[in-house]
Amino acid sequence: MTYLPSGSAGDGTYALVVDPDQAGWSRAALKVLELGAGQRHVFDTGASEWIVLPLSGACSVEVTGRIIELLGRESVFSGASDFAYLPRETRAELSSGAGGRFALAGAKCGRRLPVRHGPAPEVPVEARGSGSTARQVRNFAAADTFDCDQLIAVEVITPGGHWSSYPPHKHDEHRPGVETELEEIYYFEIDGDGGYGYQRVSPSRPGGTELLAEVRSGDAVLVPDGWHGPSIAQPGHAMYYLNVMAGPGPEREWRIRFHPDHATEGYR
Repeated sequence: MTYLPSGSAGDGTYALVVDPDQAGWSRAALKVLELGAGQRHVFDTGASEWIVLPLSGACSVEVTGRIIELLGRESVFSGASDFAYLPRETRAELSSGAGGRFALAGAKCGRRLPVRHGPAPEVPVEARGSGSTARQVRNFAAADTFDCDQLIAVEVITPGGHWSSYPPHKHDEHRPGVETELEEIYYFEIDGDGGYGYQRVSPSRPGGTELLAEVRSGDAVLVPDGWHGPSIAQPGHAMYYLNVMAGPGPEREWRIRFHPDHATEGYR
């Protein structure tokens, strides 16, 4: 199943759970945790590395005898957030005085890297595209901005009426120097009551993934293969999505191929 409507993929602890076994792939994972005021949650990282990213609210992350205070943000539309990196084979406890929603973006990995705090002011923010394809990309854990073993994660804000993830592109083949094989998760939030957007995935091979979904806050789309894009925001309602990527290849790289039927100017 490539489209996960809000509430359809929770497990009683998490509002959303995407794990490699469920997705039918090798590495990429995402969980969304909702904590009430004063609540705590203990989390074992297992064989994966994870980033704790506040979607709304603040939290404390206690891990390996260290406490990381995440200041977080009011909402994903407020700006970039600070975050915490958790290595594999670690136990962490998350707590929130006022409550909030927190994304745990993960990937199965081999190396065990150190615990780290990623400050919000150090998140590279990129203006990508132009005109109706202009959008903001927050490269908080892009391949060239923050060290992970396998995990790649970024946030995108698409203004109302704009297209992003455009031109359609793919990364489902291992072609050294040209394209990397990466599984990808889109997690969406829409600004304003009743807002929605659209996500398109089209086949890059016979029998490949095909999807056109109307997406709302809390929805997720899995992209195991295929040309993905555009992501379209309803006029008057900005669209947010968190991209979580990882793949089976030895290199942590984001190399993509654009759909040959679309010009690439909008991506610049």
